Amino acid sequence: MPAGLQGLAGRARSSSHRTRSRQEQGSMSGSNRRINGERLWDSLMQMAQIGATPKGGVRRLALSAEDRMGRDRLAALGRAAGYAVRTDAIGNMFLRREGQTPDRKPVLFGSHLDSQPSGGKFDGALGVMAGLEVLRALDEHGIVTEAPVELVNWTDEEGSRFGRGLLGSGVWAGVNGLEETLALRDHAGISVAEALDGIAGDAPAEAFPADSYFELHIEQGPILEAENADIGIVTGAQAQIWWDVTVTGQDAHAGTTPPSVRKDALLCAARIIDLVDRMMRARGEAGRGTVGELHVLPNSRNVIPGEVRFTVEFRHPDDAEIARIAAQFPREAGFIARDCDVSLALEAVLRLASRPFDPSCVALVAEAAARHGYAAREIVSGAGHDAIYVARKMPVAMIFVPCLNGLSHNEAESITKAQAEAGTQVLFDAVLARAGIAG
Repeated sequence: MPAGLQGLAGRARSSSHRTRSRQEQGSMSGSNRRINGERLWDSLMQMAQIGATPKGGVRRLALSAEDRMGRDRLAALGRAAGYAVRTDAIGNMFLRREGQTPDRKPVLFGSHLDSQPSGGKFDGALGVMAGLEVLRALDEHGIVTEAPVELVNWTDEEGSRFGRGLLGSGVWAGVNGLEETLALRDHAGISVAEALDGIAGDAPAEAFPADSYFELHIEQGPILEAENADIGIVTGAQAQIWWDVTVTGQDAHAGTTPPSVRKDALLCAARIIDLVDRMMRARGEAGRGTVGELHVLPNSRNVIPGEVRFTVEFRHPDDAEIARIAAQFPREAGFIARDCDVSLALEAVLRLASRPFDPSCVALVAEAAARHGYAAREIVSGAGHDAIYVARKMPVAMIFVPCLNGLSHNEAESITKAQAEAGTQVLFDAVLARAGIAG
């Protein structure tokens, strides 16, 4: 693990007493104010009806009709409560509640409403609806914050439609250009620009001055549940590298083409997929390697496949290990393609360094969990989240809650009402401590 992630937890602990004295008024005076768990759960279940699947999950692909419905619902709830709602040129939504000092930098919090093709109710949606509950709870308790606070719904975090995860936050943080992102197309040939028609707003798709960002999310893994922890105090996120892979051989008749002259693209792809698995397992329990998407052409029973397109991703908490993977995978995949007498094209589509989160924001999460008696542990995020890109622009922290059997990106994804409430309470306290209560 890189030094940044190794040392972050200790720095967060050592800075907690300084953070408490600096934020004492906002943090301590807000400790007896509770969010409304029933209202939170009701809002989650209502959002889950949009794009609901027969197996109990959701299908709200980014910028689809269902995503539009979710966005419209969030905007309507925000406007009805009196929050200013704006949308930027890439579709990121912001719901703003003013503070006593409007020119102070706002405290941001949120997540995403888009889902995987067969996703669960809580991946992303928990963070957005919890953020709405934070705003509602502030209203209910009559709290005027010193700084403005803003709920964010980021566009296309999942990357399952246009092939680029963290799409909206990536443009907002300046990682990817707006024009190149608008030109991306889904498998039906629809561009991001076309899908944004009627959604994109007038606000520039770029970072604006903000104090900090907090994101609540389900863990999407088994660690918190296995250790009976209520809260994950996320100290940072691991490194990632993604490729789009195209293997090109030659279509040929399955019954008449002997082995010596075959140029089987699928055979090569299968051997590369096995390479991904072997490289992952060689790195022990910290290794991650996945082929999640596969397209075989012409996809006919009696035709030797002439082209295969698929995705490859690796993840690891150590940047140096990702660098070794970045060198090893193209080299060894190239050897396999040569042996199969086919051509290979690799396009690197994502490279994320490990990202330590801000010690002072992490400390606020830890303090909030301790204040309410929640069992908590520090954890490094194995998944990619919008917070990773936002952290390039401001201090960031994340909060995890357990999910049943660690299952996510699955219609059976599940959390309890109590878990949702605990995570949202920690989010509320952390946001309030950072924004401050007006005197």
